[in-house]
Parts: sequence; C-alpha cells; structure tokens
Amino acid sequence: MLRHVTTGIDGSPESLAAAHWAAREAARRGAALRLVHAWEWHPRPGPSVPADMSERALAEDLSARMADSMRATHPGLRVIDQAVADSPVAALLRAAEQAELLVLGCRGLGGVAGFLMGSVSQRVVARAPRPVVLVRVGGSAVDEHFSAPDGISPEEIPGIPYRDVVLGLDTGRSCDELIEFAFDAAGRRAASLRVIHTYSGAPSVAAADALVPMRGPELLAEHEHAVTTTLRPWREKFPEVAVTESVTEGRAADELIKASAGAALVVVGRRTRETRIGTRIGPVAHAALHHAPCPVAVVPHA
Repeated sequence: MLRHVTTGIDGSPESLAAAHWAAREAARRGAALRLVHAWEWHPRPGPSVPADMSERALAEDLSARMADSMRATHPGLRVIDQAVADSPVAALLRAAEQAELLVLGCRGLGGVAGFLMGSVSQRVVARAPRPVVLVRVGGSAVDEHFSAPDGISPEEIPGIPYRDVVLGLDTGRSCDELIEFAFDAAGRRAASLRVIHTYSGAPSVAAADALVPMRGPELLAEHEHAVTTTLRPWREKFPEVAVTESVTEGRAADELIKASAGAALVVVGRRTRETRIGTRIGPVAHAALHHAPCPVAVVPHA
C-alpha cells in the first residue's frame, strides 16, 4: 500500500497552510501527499459555483489545481488529489484510516493565542483513528527552524537546525503511541525532544498506621523516576534523539503552552475511550490546540 500523508483542502488559506506543512512532512517521511477535497451536492448551488460548471466539476478543478501547485512548490513529491462527494467530517475520517497522518488547517488568532478551530476540525480531531496535526494559517517552513542569518535564501532553510519537538507526558497512563510519535518526529527533523511532565498535590504514604504527606523533594524525585523509567526504552530505540526532561509541580496545560513557544511541533495525546457524552479531546490537548503558537499533533492512544 502506498504510504501517504493526507490533508483536507477547500481553497481557503487555512487549507493551503495545511497542504504545505503536509507536503514537507510527507517529504520527511518519504511518503506521498494526498489531497482530499470533500464536496456536497445542493439542489441550488451557491454563487461560488459558475453557471457553466457543476459542483463536482468545480471540486475536481480545485483539487487538480492544488495538486499542480504542490508539485511545483515541492519538486519530486508524489501528489495524489481526490474530490469526494461526502460531508467534510466523514470524508476526512475515512481518509485518515489509510493515512500515516492527517493534517488540517485552522485560523490563527495572532500572537500566542493559538488556533480557532471550526466544527469540522474539532469533530475530526476527536474521532480520527490516526494522529492529526493542526496547522495555523500564516505559518511557513521558516518557523520550524531556528532563526537564520539575514539574507539566507529559501533553498538554504532546510540546512538550519529544527526547533525542538515538545511532548506532553502523563506517566500515569499507557501512551506508547504518543511517545513513539514524538520520538519519531524529533528523529526525522534531527531535532531535540523536550518532554514536559507535571504533577500536583502531595500524596500521602503509610507510616506507622498513619498517612503522612509526602514531602516536596520526595514527590519530585518520585515523578522524575517515573519519567526516566517511562522514556528509557524509547531512548534506546531512538539513540540519535537528544532528550531533555522537565518535571515540575503545576498545571499540565500551562507548562506545555509555555514550552511550546519557539517549538517546531507540540505532541499531545487523546484517549480513545468514549464517555457517555461521546469522544472528547481532553483538557490538555484542548488547551494546546487553542493556545500553542506552533503546529500541534494530537495522537490517539488507549
């Protein structure tokens, strides 16, 4: 089966930003880029549909033009375009099943305000069976790298080292898929991986038939040991990835957003277990999606 990175397109600046990021990621993975444009039939087409074209023809034309643009901008990349007669959510979820990664564009709110996610993005992120990356409009390849000297040409940008990949880690839950994705992302970029783990409160330990609050240094040491133990097999599997660990008391979302400033990518998890109110993204992933200034990868895991 052909390996590919998939992105949804609709002609908007958001989808264009996502397509370029997806193209760069496909190149890093040695995979193809698949462009999916979902369109829905209406008995009375809107004003954006020319009188001499059907909705299908317009969708196929947009898809083909975007594919040509990606091939011209990213020479050597295999690009596959597909116009699908279906709702955007259904089409993207089905496409994600066959992809290594799904990339979606969201409107940036400026500064460090993060993303403005539409209903399609939220529903796809919450239900996709594969990792989903949200990309802000206005981002570019330059933003993934450390600051370059003045006067550098676009062709020289790939030679500038990548910024760190940041991973939000909860050692209390199984998350092999999440950790592997983060290490792999850092390895493909020859970037450092910065692991963020937080804890709160002071749990008690049994001592002489009484519960004694664990002291701050002891609690910190316990969490540092848990992080080191969790990461050990992944350090061995990805020896080329330089890893730094940050273990602090505080709110996970706050520390992760703080670490995302100046990062190439933030990686967070989403549990695949459904609740009575349906599938949820989770508070930490939700905060990262709304406030991280860089692309955010949401990785489903058990």
